[in-house]
Amino acid sequence: LKVKDVVGAKNITNTYQVDAAGNENNDELIVVKAMSRLTYMLPNSGLIKPGILKVGDLVAMSRDGLKLVELLPSEYDPRVKVMELINQPNQQFCDIGGLDDQIQEMIEAVVYPITHKEYFEAFRVDPPKGVLMYGPPGTGKTLLARALASNGKCTFLKLSGTALLQRYVGEGAKMVREAFRLAKEKAPTVLFIDEIDAIGSKRHNSDHGSDHEVHRTMLELLTQMDGFKVNENIRVIAATNRPDVLDPALTRSGRFDRKVELPLPNEKARIQIMQIYAQKMNVSRNVNFEELARCTDDFNGAQCKAVVTEAGMIALRENKVQITHEHFLAAILEVQAKKKMNIFLYA
Repeated sequence: LKVKDVVGAKNITNTYQVDAAGNENNDELIVVKAMSRLTYMLPNSGLIKPGILKVGDLVAMSRDGLKLVELLPSEYDPRVKVMELINQPNQQFCDIGGLDDQIQEMIEAVVYPITHKEYFEAFRVDPPKGVLMYGPPGTGKTLLARALASNGKCTFLKLSGTALLQRYVGEGAKMVREAFRLAKEKAPTVLFIDEIDAIGSKRHNSDHGSDHEVHRTMLELLTQMDGFKVNENIRVIAATNRPDVLDPALTRSGRFDRKVELPLPNEKARIQIMQIYAQKMNVSRNVNFEELARCTDDFNGAQCKAVVTEAGMIALRENKVQITHEHFLAAILEVQAKKKMNIFLYA
């Protein structure tokens, strides 16, 4: 059964409750609604500690005497429950190269309001409710979110924008509601929505029912973000590589206040990225990462990582003990060829 209300017995005429010992107790009466749509007003039998019940709680009731016997755990959609990361990722901020300014912005907007809440209260500064990360693919948006989950001492919920697109009407909005309800219960919480452009695109007139469902899901997200206060220890992070298609209502101040751009890495950033991934491998000392960075002018972070991985594969193919500079140069050619290669589908 679900608790609908908890009222004082003194406010109800001709009502009383009996505790486990059979003594009259006029402290509280509990209004519950059963699955059969029947509503009961029951006394607290004494098996549940008085004062802990609140509206929306699930309770167990005996069929014989209509007595409340146990407070049940909260019920969530299984699709929302699996979004909670039980095992924290092992990424650290030192594993991210070329994003020092962006890391500092994310720490100030997400970590500090949770770990140093008293400073914001002393200065009467409201931290941002949400942070929007945008940039080309492969620039480290999801990696930065995983590093925040690893370093933050809080619950981390990861949602995918495509997972919120459900077949039946109202299912996506229900998942958004339950995700925020779980975030409030597990606070402090960081709620990460990847590929938010799947549900946050600009609204337009359309006759397709699927478009209406997408808009309903986005409106529920807007409502939930307006419904919690900045001091509830809930921070929302969203990532997209198409900020131009997002609805203006989603990106306005008061929802996603902080917008962090993750651009393509420059030469210095490409050096850091390749050195970070190469330090875990058996690399020769004659490798010149400055020259490699100049040869990868238009590469993103994921492609720089692919160069290091491909160099290791070439060394293994040649049965070498160490990865040399020539292996890296050959790996750059391999990644460039795959980048420009047209992929055809064969029926």
